Amino acid sequence: MFKNFKRTGTDDDANVIRLADAKATVTNTDPRPEIEDPVLAEWLDLKSTLHEALLDRLNLSVIEKVEREALRREVAGVVSQSLADAGKPLNGEDFNRIVDELLHEILGYGPLEPLLADPTVNDILVNGYRTVYVERFGKLERARVRFRDEKHLLRVIDKIVSKIGRRIDESQPWVDARLEDGSRVNAIIRPCAIDGPSVSIRKFSASPLTMQTLVDNGALSGAAAEFLRALVSARLNILIAGGTGSGKTTMLNAMSSFIDHRERVVTIEDAAELQLQQEHVVRLETRPPSPSGTGAVVQCDLVRNALRMRPDRIIVGEVRGAETFDMLQAMNTGHDGSMTTVHANSARDALGRIEQMVTMTGIDFPISAIRAQIGSGLHFVVHLSRLADGTRRVTSISEITGMEGQVITMQDIFVFQKQGRSEDGTVLGRFTPTGIRPKCAALLTAAGIDLDPATFRPAEN
Repeated sequence: MFKNFKRTGTDDDANVIRLADAKATVTNTDPRPEIEDPVLAEWLDLKSTLHEALLDRLNLSVIEKVEREALRREVAGVVSQSLADAGKPLNGEDFNRIVDELLHEILGYGPLEPLLADPTVNDILVNGYRTVYVERFGKLERARVRFRDEKHLLRVIDKIVSKIGRRIDESQPWVDARLEDGSRVNAIIRPCAIDGPSVSIRKFSASPLTMQTLVDNGALSGAAAEFLRALVSARLNILIAGGTGSGKTTMLNAMSSFIDHRERVVTIEDAAELQLQQEHVVRLETRPPSPSGTGAVVQCDLVRNALRMRPDRIIVGEVRGAETFDMLQAMNTGHDGSMTTVHANSARDALGRIEQMVTMTGIDFPISAIRAQIGSGLHFVVHLSRLADGTRRVTSISEITGMEGQVITMQDIFVFQKQGRSEDGTVLGRFTPTGIRPKCAALLTAAGIDLDPATFRPAEN
């Protein structure tokens, strides 16, 4: 497996990547003061030296065909010999650590690998090569990892995007990508990223949260969860709204579990994240333009195509442009039970965002006609928020009841009522019915769903 050979252009790791070969010279112009740990600096220098030694002897063309344990034994042998030649012996713990980190460099994404493997980490945020933050349990903390230098970080970014046929360089300094496990990645480099390359990773959960788990975590009440089950089963159209990181996709996944397994579902996403448990699911994903600027496939193209695929339901991961109008058309023409998400600060703002996105398509419709489409196509808005303590909660479940003049009318069925903060900073509150019986109650009954009237009865103080 290991042999002396001259590094060629086919050796991705052994060559200076094309990002570093670009005309934009990589320089450390970060204006922030660098606080360097001398022990860490020595460790990174040693790892870099050993990495170069491995690349000189590693036949990269056969790596993927070799079992990890066999590769680890070979790497350990080379590392042991190199350390002996350099007169730098390591204790057993440090030796195993450096072998593992070198394996991460060869097979994976270097310093990011232990964070990707950590089930408690939801988001990984790389702010230049020196600084990495992670989100655990809704709160940001600095991770005890870093990249050796900017070139090292660029090499990892290039490895991520090249695996899915994307590119990132001076002419296209940002990219959206997806890891093999489905984790969503955004990377941006100089000249747009002034202080150096930045990477944001939203990790993909191997086991999506169920509605019961959300109830157990306090995201909503059991009564509200049962109500959402009824809405999905009765094939009502639902918009899930909230800010970045509020849990919209998690809620969409949880609600989709209530869809009848006999129905044909078509999902449309920019980056595939949904994990539907049904058997009859067709997953569609957009495609960016080629380096020549052609061949792009956007969400509105996929929505229009989905209408020709005999779907029972259409689920759009997130509406953010021209596909909004096509989605409304689908909801108004017999594709009941469709769901989507949108960025918005409240349920009312979500409707305004939908209206705005339809008008931005250039379609010459009067505002009254657009609002009528929204009022008749959408039935409910589920709004989520990430609170000050990092917890994610459903803050309202609101019914769209129609139009009054030029205004879309809504009524809250369930709301989260904040009740202050505890000594440790936890947001206190409760999720409670407003006491309003939903207008759709007759539709639920017609669908064979009988909810206990107590579901909508507010709790006594």
